[in-house]
Amino acid sequence: MVEIKRYEASDAGIWNEFLFKCRNATFLHNRNYMDYHSNRFNDCSLMAFHDGRLMAVLPANATDGVLYSHQGLTYGGWLMSLKHFDASLMLSIMDAACTWSKAQGFSKWVYKPVPHIYHSYPAEEDLYALFRHGAMLVESNISSSVMLNCPLAFDRGNKSAMNVARKAGIEVGESDDWTAYWQVLEAVLLEHHGVRPVHTVPEIKLLHDCFPGNIRLYTASAGKDVVAGVVMFYTATVAHAQYIASSATGREVKALPLLFDFLIGKAQEAGCSYFDFGISNEEHGQVLNCGLVQQKSRMGGRGIVYNTYKIDL
Repeated sequence: MVEIKRYEASDAGIWNEFLFKCRNATFLHNRNYMDYHSNRFNDCSLMAFHDGRLMAVLPANATDGVLYSHQGLTYGGWLMSLKHFDASLMLSIMDAACTWSKAQGFSKWVYKPVPHIYHSYPAEEDLYALFRHGAMLVESNISSSVMLNCPLAFDRGNKSAMNVARKAGIEVGESDDWTAYWQVLEAVLLEHHGVRPVHTVPEIKLLHDCFPGNIRLYTASAGKDVVAGVVMFYTATVAHAQYIASSATGREVKALPLLFDFLIGKAQEAGCSYFDFGISNEEHGQVLNCGLVQQKSRMGGRGIVYNTYKIDL
């Protein structure tokens, strides 16, 4: 017997405790991370019980009759228990969840599975269940990842760039000056893309304070001036780079290759399996930024997809 229950705020402790028993959950699925922007989403996360035991949870929100894998997260399909869980149970959970969703008036699901590089143990039963429910692939974004047990070397151009940065006296390392880096980041995003960071300084500092070992800032500096930086999200298996930016000075002195070389080494020291540079797409995967993906490839990155599926109920 599978029972589907909608998550309530009073379930936060049970939810967070369950994540430690999952093979495809990360700190992004902790309610302390998810709920910092709870005012922006109508949370409709689900909890699946089998014979009274919690076996899977689904971070989700609801909008206009559609149940979404949570739109505030990069990924987050069914988060599955490591033990006492197989494909047959996943089918039962998906069947029960679709029945529940229809009864609640939902017309479709939009589902973002957790990419396999984030799995602490194989966890693709949900992909099979999607197939059985006639799911369609509606979005695919490609990221570039380095396999850290046998990383590919930087190409000649990046090695040369690192020498330029060293001769310019660029220093790289961890920083707690989020405000200084956010000034660089905001200027770069506004100039080149006409947008602002998703997170404000108070928001990213709040998340860092909640997850100090998982969310960390690294910068490249020329003297006292921050000229480039990367915000790193660390999970058990992946060191994921985001909020990458370099000022005009940083680009001139080739700061980012030196910083990335440092970060890949740190990820290896931390015992991660992958260093993920992030996606290189626009317009929901329909446009590939070829220059960006080539830059990442020249630092050893190779393709990992972040897919999105749709189920019509």
